[in-house]
Amino acid sequence: MHGKLKAAGATLVALSPQKPQFARAMEAKLALDFPILFDEDNRIAKAYGLAFEFPEDLKEVYGLFKIDIARSNGTELWEVPMPARYVIGTDGKVAHAVIHPDYTKRPEPEETLAVVTGL
Repeated sequence: MHGKLKAAGATLVALSPQKPQFARAMEAKLALDFPILFDEDNRIAKAYGLAFEFPEDLKEVYGLFKIDIARSNGTELWEVPMPARYVIGTDGKVAHAVIHPDYTKRPEPEETLAVVTGL
């Protein structure tokens, strides 16, 4: 899909609050051909109203799986952004946005490609 987006003139980037070394490991593991940019302290996610802090019971569940969000993010906060996908036009305006608090609910890539090709 990234190739189709690129052919349509789009630039794909991901933002993550994870420290760069963890993001690079994810890029390699998933063989991504687009960059994951570091959103230090969730500054961009906060600006878009997407950041939320884990409740204590969820921290415990993640702990059972040896997942330490605070360590990955290089902060003491267990804070992550909701998944969101934005298509931003060359004029700098948001042409399309999809946000859902349930990380399992994500738009189909074809939906994003249709928006990009329609710009």
